Amino acid sequence: MRIILLGPPGSGKGTQAQLLVQRYGIVQLSTGEMLRAAVAAGTPVGLKAKEIMASGGLVPDDVVVGIISDRIDQPDARNGFILDGFPRTVPQAEALDELLKHKHLKLDAVIELRVNESALLSRVETRVAQMRERGEEVRLDDTPEVLTKRLASYRSQTEPLIHYYSERRKLSTIDGMMAIDEVTRAIHRQLLALGAVEPKSHGKPHARSAAKAAPAKKAKAGKKSAKKPSKATKKPAKSAKTAKKAAKKTVKKAAKKTVKKAAKNGAKKAAKKVTKKRAKR
Repeated sequence: MRIILLGPPGSGKGTQAQLLVQRYGIVQLSTGEMLRAAVAAGTPVGLKAKEIMASGGLVPDDVVVGIISDRIDQPDARNGFILDGFPRTVPQAEALDELLKHKHLKLDAVIELRVNESALLSRVETRVAQMRERGEEVRLDDTPEVLTKRLASYRSQTEPLIHYYSERRKLSTIDGMMAIDEVTRAIHRQLLALGAVEPKSHGKPHARSAAKAAPAKKAKAGKKSAKKPSKATKKPAKSAKTAKKAAKKTVKKAAKKTVKKAAKNGAKKAAKKVTKKRAKR
């Protein structure tokens, strides 16, 4: 399964990506992490990225695509992956399409988590106010001002991807304002509908459900056994039938023999009587 999660900052992409990783045994591919890993490993693409980052420049798309190409060739990505933070622009999406085509892989789904931006800003404002009240340190990138800039960047750069994937019939939109577990269920239903996962991927049955199912299964098996006699049961029934038939035959034969014997004795007596009568005369 190969999917992309789209959505503005604060839409819950990271949370849902982790839940998908746990449920389906796939890997989450973050461009930032992949860049750092490639640099640390000293791969040709990683060394190129290191040189660009050291000079303060932005890593170009072809270098990022090269790092993604190396990463999805690794064994742990064979079952599938979720791309996190890539693509961010239409040219990156086109480069990704070419890469997957070259590797004879297909993108199964692009899930957009649609959220209300005003509600997101309100959430951040509330969280920051609560943290300040408790005397906690507020992260510099976790303020309403920073979020406003990031949302503007998302609208100008990444939002065009919604139209791009919609045209290619890859896009599925889900209400990201729902509770976390409701969003997770909606994503799973969408993946099932697209054929990206098999129905059996619902997860392992709960232990209590399995315990309930076991007696039911046994009862069903017992009912089946009672209804349909086994070969072992059939055999004695057949033997009894044969024995009954043989006994009937023996009785019939014995009765016939008795009748014949009686008739013979009767005939002998009659003949003897006639002979006696003649002798008297």
